[in-house]
Amino acid sequence: MVNQSSTYKFIIAGGGTGGHIFPAVAIADALKQHVPSCEILFVGASGRMEMEKVPQAGYKIVGLEVVGLQRSLTIKNLWFPFKLLKSLFQAFSVVRNFKPDACIGVGGYASGPVLFIATLLGIKIFIQEQNSYPGITNKILSRFAKKIFVAYDNLNQFFKENKIVLTGNPVRKDITAALPEKTEALTFFNLKTNKKTILIIGGSLGARTINESIEKNIELFAQDEIQLLWQTGKVYYDGIIERTKNKDLTDVKIHQFIREMNMAYSAADIIISRAGALSISELCIIGKPTILIPSPNVSEDHQTKNAMALVNKNAAVLVKDTEAKEKLGTVVLELMKDEIKSNQLSENIKTLAKTNAANDIVNTITDEIQKS
Repeated sequence: MVNQSSTYKFIIAGGGTGGHIFPAVAIADALKQHVPSCEILFVGASGRMEMEKVPQAGYKIVGLEVVGLQRSLTIKNLWFPFKLLKSLFQAFSVVRNFKPDACIGVGGYASGPVLFIATLLGIKIFIQEQNSYPGITNKILSRFAKKIFVAYDNLNQFFKENKIVLTGNPVRKDITAALPEKTEALTFFNLKTNKKTILIIGGSLGARTINESIEKNIELFAQDEIQLLWQTGKVYYDGIIERTKNKDLTDVKIHQFIREMNMAYSAADIIISRAGALSISELCIIGKPTILIPSPNVSEDHQTKNAMALVNKNAAVLVKDTEAKEKLGTVVLELMKDEIKSNQLSENIKTLAKTNAANDIVNTITDEIQKS
């Protein structure tokens, strides 16, 4: 146990999506709980959502002018070497001036430069790998990391066995706490208590294919007396509202973004989701029947690999992105009517839940930084 009177400094680097930001904040919260006197600085990418979300969580953040290398041929890649070099100089300035005892990388554009510079300066680094298939940056940096915190089995094919700590992914506090009563949650969203409810979440930025698939099947769900709680994402919200304004959507509640996810999860009978690492971790804790539609627009197709880790244990149903518009409606209705299948999925996904990830990560980090 760390001496609570000790003063430690930590940098948490990364972001880009909620899948990186929420685990990072959960780790920071656990650090503050374990070491109240510690100082925490976040480092993100300028212009990305962490620059808004981290201050909302009560932490200071600085931004690097860093971008990712595009997988397709594009003129943007011509600027990549210059942006990378500039971000390395910025990271050097931040790390040298803050003088952290440890740097924790959670993935995202800013994670690489910060962890690389920290390694050069002899500072202990830790990696929190959310996915079942790591990206190239974490593969490279893993050789310098003291410990690598993972959420899936079998990552010893990418990382050294003695560095791996299976913790699961840190999730928001309101997810690990007991969910509100279902009746309360339905009332909160102005939904009926006598109808089955589908929760649709496409990640923090929304998901085009999921939205288009729901829009196509909206009358089909209505015919079966199914109500929808639908998070569209900011980019897609206005278009969906415009296209559906002349339809009877009494039992369809459309939101850009749902902040009260504990309420949303409680209200749901079935959940439709992308297969981002954070979403998977939350869904395992929630334990509801789940249909996963992995995004194809991610590196190494890691969302499909995340989803298959559940599907192979009969803990979720997978619908391919390319088949969602044609198949999703049928799959939803079949699952809604198959109580045995729904119960099996629910029980199996619960067995994969890890609710103490942030504390396990912090305990390991504080143990490591107290070593000589």
